[in-house]
Amino acid sequence: MRKGQAWAGALMTAALTVAGLSGCQTSSKTDGKWPGQGGRSAQPSGYGAEFLAVDECSSFGTTSFTEVPCTSERAAARVIARYDGPMEQGPPCAATTDFVLNISKSTPAPDTGEAVPQGYACMRNLEPPHPGDPGGGGGPLTIVGDCVYGAGGGEVRETACDGGGAHAPEYKVTSAVAQRSQCPASTALYVQLGGDKPVGCARPV
Repeated sequence: MRKGQAWAGALMTAALTVAGLSGCQTSSKTDGKWPGQGGRSAQPSGYGAEFLAVDECSSFGTTSFTEVPCTSERAAARVIARYDGPMEQGPPCAATTDFVLNISKSTPAPDTGEAVPQGYACMRNLEPPHPGDPGGGGGPLTIVGDCVYGAGGGEVRETACDGGGAHAPEYKVTSAVAQRSQCPASTALYVQLGGDKPVGCARPV
């Protein structure tokens, strides 16, 4: 299941299509591939031999991010995986990724002569909160432990399970199974998650 914040950088909320309480919900983030709807991007600049390589860090920005040393006071998030090429054709980020950065292709830099290919980086905040954690209310994937609320118009969106988000949680994904028949009797909503256990069993909270 993919989160319905369209892909173009950092993804923080999920939009799921509701097919009714007895149906199976699908979302725009199925199998970890995220379509884009505005978001944040990283512009090649700054620090390190390879732009935003694994274990390197970025600052936070309002519309774009820059690479900075992880020891810098500006460092806010670390790269936990980095892939070249279009995100739609690459592997998904880990389930507990806090956000994803779309990396724009660049021409060779005057100082290094290095070009940066198009790609994406899976990011984890250096300090809490971690929206990608189960129940955190964000991240690029909906996973077991996440909560959602009815957003109207036949959709639900992810929100923090502790009630600290802008919307109170209404359902919680309590397990992932291969088939709907394997969900417990308390299941009120089925969510398509993707992977080898594609059905999320959600109950009211």
